[in-house]
Amino acid sequence: MDERPELTLQLTIDCADPQRLVPFWLDALRYVPDPPPAGHATWRAYWEAIGVPEDELGEDAGELPESIVDPRGVGPRVWFQRVPEPKTVKNRVHLDLKVGGGREVPLAVRRERVDGEVTRLTALGATVLYAMDEPNGMDYYAVVLQDPEGNEFCIV
Repeated sequence: MDERPELTLQLTIDCADPQRLVPFWLDALRYVPDPPPAGHATWRAYWEAIGVPEDELGEDAGELPESIVDPRGVGPRVWFQRVPEPKTVKNRVHLDLKVGGGREVPLAVRRERVDGEVTRLTALGATVLYAMDEPNGMDYYAVVLQDPEGNEFCIV
């Protein structure tokens, strides 16, 4: 019998201002705010109820959504963790938002889907860094963007 605890996955994104990133990523991922546990109006109220010390919570922690979840229950929970230091280098891990449909879909269709999503996300505050358009018959197309705090991600 396997006695290991159940494994779940949470993606944590360090940031200066969770309230700046949460609305962007809610729309980008088509997620919803993670509701506080039953019987608690906010995550802060829950954390206080279970005894998390005030000095660990910070001034406004848990009053507004800091975590988002996939309403279908498929994708990982994403937590936007406030950190004091600014982003200084390229991400070592990034998200790929896969909207193209894969290589079985014609390149022209994938390109149209990717470009449509890029247009949607730049309207929400993303910035385009560059397109990865592989020449020489590689049949690959993706666009690298940054979220409002400069975290890189790809539309594929």
